[in-house]
Amino acid sequence: MTDTSDMLADMVIAARGVTLTLGETAILHGIDLDVAAGTSVALLGPSGSGKSSLMSILSGLERATGGDVRVAGRDFSGLDEDALATARLGRIGIVLQAFHLLPSMTARENVAVPMELARRGDAWPRAAEELQAVGLGHRLDHYPAQLSGGEQQRVAIARALGPGPQLVFADEPTGNLDSATGSAVMDLLFERRAATGATLIVITHDRALAARCDRQVEMADGRIVADSAA
Repeated sequence: MTDTSDMLADMVIAARGVTLTLGETAILHGIDLDVAAGTSVALLGPSGSGKSSLMSILSGLERATGGDVRVAGRDFSGLDEDALATARLGRIGIVLQAFHLLPSMTARENVAVPMELARRGDAWPRAAEELQAVGLGHRLDHYPAQLSGGEQQRVAIARALGPGPQLVFADEPTGNLDSATGSAVMDLLFERRAATGATLIVITHDRALAARCDRQVEMADGRIVADSAA
């Protein structure tokens, strides 16, 4: 018989009874979710279903109101904002719809900064390697305003994966891109995830994109209502 503690050790995410309340509004209602290391999971649901709120908690961007959250070997429960920021370093990468690149920094600087914060001594050459891996070796010294939307999202992918995180979240990563560019960006994201072995959580309402993942978890009204792993 497999010991429960051994099973949890194989999970990059282990969440139990997670709730989130903002003011008097309940956003999440007792979420239970385990995610095995090295897998890809789509978190599906319409706007307002709670999927982005759950991502914020699992990525350490927001504190849960209640429940237990273990992510990438750390217990997030009870950590304050500063401690959560420290816990994210080097463990979690995030790719957002709006890119969120620093406009005053070059592509290479944008990718290097998270690695420097994670105290990687090879941040500068590593940033160049990551940009080369996403097809932007010729854009190292370009600023975000000099890049197309697809190129900016490629920089964001390089930035997220550069520190070698165990876990990568992608929140509507193609939302600001046309369909052809978005498809190419997702191809790249899945390729880089496979190359690094990171666990990938994709937050989306696009079922075609969700179908590319190993598992689909569907949310509605702050609850998980379907799970292809169940």
